[in-house]
Amino acid sequence: MVQRLSTLFVRTLRDNPADAEVPSHRLLVRAGYIRRAAPGGYTWLPLGYRVFQNVARVIREEMDAIGAQEVNFPAMLPKEPYEVTGRWTDYGDNLFRLQDRRKVDFLLGPTHEEMFTLLVKDLYSSYKDLPVWLYQIQNKFRDEARPRGGLLRGREFSMKDSYSFDLDQEGLQRSYDAHRNAYIRIFERLGLPFAIVSAMSGAMGGSASEEFLFPCDIGEDTFVQCTACNYSANTEAVRVGVADAIDASSVPAAKVVDTPDTPTIQTLVDLFNAREDLQLSSRQWTAADTLKNVVVNLRHPDGRLEALAIGVPGDREVDLKRLEAQVSPAEVEAFDETHFAANTALVKGYIGPGVLGTNNASGIRYMLDPRVAMGSAWITGADSRGKHVMNLVNGRDFTADGTLDVAEIRDDDTCPSCRSALTIKRGIEIGHVFQLGPKYAEALGLHVLDKNGKQQTVTMGSYGIGVSRAVAAIAEAMHDDNGLRWPLEVSPFDVHIVIAGKDDATITAAAESLVSELESAGLKVLLDDRQGISPGVKFKDAELIGVPNIVVAGRGVASGTLEVRDRFAGTAVETPISQVGPQLVAQVRGK
Repeated sequence: MVQRLSTLFVRTLRDNPADAEVPSHRLLVRAGYIRRAAPGGYTWLPLGYRVFQNVARVIREEMDAIGAQEVNFPAMLPKEPYEVTGRWTDYGDNLFRLQDRRKVDFLLGPTHEEMFTLLVKDLYSSYKDLPVWLYQIQNKFRDEARPRGGLLRGREFSMKDSYSFDLDQEGLQRSYDAHRNAYIRIFERLGLPFAIVSAMSGAMGGSASEEFLFPCDIGEDTFVQCTACNYSANTEAVRVGVADAIDASSVPAAKVVDTPDTPTIQTLVDLFNAREDLQLSSRQWTAADTLKNVVVNLRHPDGRLEALAIGVPGDREVDLKRLEAQVSPAEVEAFDETHFAANTALVKGYIGPGVLGTNNASGIRYMLDPRVAMGSAWITGADSRGKHVMNLVNGRDFTADGTLDVAEIRDDDTCPSCRSALTIKRGIEIGHVFQLGPKYAEALGLHVLDKNGKQQTVTMGSYGIGVSRAVAAIAEAMHDDNGLRWPLEVSPFDVHIVIAGKDDATITAAAESLVSELESAGLKVLLDDRQGISPGVKFKDAELIGVPNIVVAGRGVASGTLEVRDRFAGTAVETPISQVGPQLVAQVRGK
């Protein structure tokens, strides 16, 4: 089929939209693929919706190939199943809630585990019915506090979510492996580079969680890869492991030191290195010798506020994303001046372990970074303004309520698997696979009869791909200074033909003839037949729109050639008119 630019519903822009922060957002708007409808919500224009449908087609083909079956749920869902699983509360402000005219509560679906579980429960009751794999491609709704990046993080987005239902763990593993392999094929076909990393399951629950990340500097996710082995993980999922205990028998008794004017870790370290009575004989004090105690508030889904203190080596910060992942569904809030005023046992800037812990003066739960070994000695706050304490030993002079692995992960940290160095990268999450286990089946009563006629709880897997996000990720990966560069698999058209002559009937006839030839062969063609538009503007639009094959019908027609441009390679070759059609057909069919 052919689409003429003279009638295409599109308006390309020369300037970047003011609210666009990342290349994919800028280019998708400028090239006429999407338009902002509301904060975090976008309208797909004809060009964009073609790309979206192509991405969805690839996903459907690979899901159907493994035997998954497509269903579709409504976007507006009943409250009751989400109350049973606790997620009506756990999702907090991220959930869009509404009522009908009878004041009955509903929600706009952020995810559909509950509905899939109830659907299978409604229809299946025997082990003979399993396994079953179901999926849908449907819009989801999450009230993001800070939607950003256009399609990368919105309040309404399209997602492919699929679920496997098995009788036992062995079956779940087969389902998980099948979906994981399907995802590899999907992202390879979409032309998206990806890394598979261990991840947290978050509010979804479950285990054996892995993310597919597109490595990208503007990505919100941070992940590590080992320089020696195949270990890779989202930083939220990295586990340091508890440090080996240290013999503290030779450590002197703890000593309180006057430390005026030391508002930062660095000024504290400088003071210790400057004073002769505090200096070390063999080396300088460093920030890693200090214990920093950070206090935050946890806002639980029921509204309850709980203070939490975390002790980390002074050369590291608490990574709030890692903390949020581990305390979910609670949310992390600041412990501000109001909270300090209400808890006089805490001296801001000089907080030490002495007042922390549920059995101590503050009554605040105190967790230690696992790097803080039992028997290790520290410089830390003395719970008195202008004073710190040195030689304070973990296990001898203070104890914590437990460990919490939430300190920042850094380049060259030790790999948990092989003890080599880690390297840190950023990425965009494009897929997530994890084993839910029996969590939702138990909550919602999904049981089947096994071979012995006994009731058995079904075990589940969950597998998601952000379809609209994948469009943005491809745009992020496949662009240059001039515009988009779509892989042929997802491009809105196979060929973009530009009529570059001014009212030249011969040039127009050559272009129209090629259109007919390509259309007869089943190719999708975009023809720039606009009148009164300069060739320069048409060329710029062609590069901006990003169809991989561009054919220019211009002055070369007089000598029997058309210019064939490769949008990826950046090449332009004058090709005999008779060869252009067969060459393009062969290329497209061989994609």
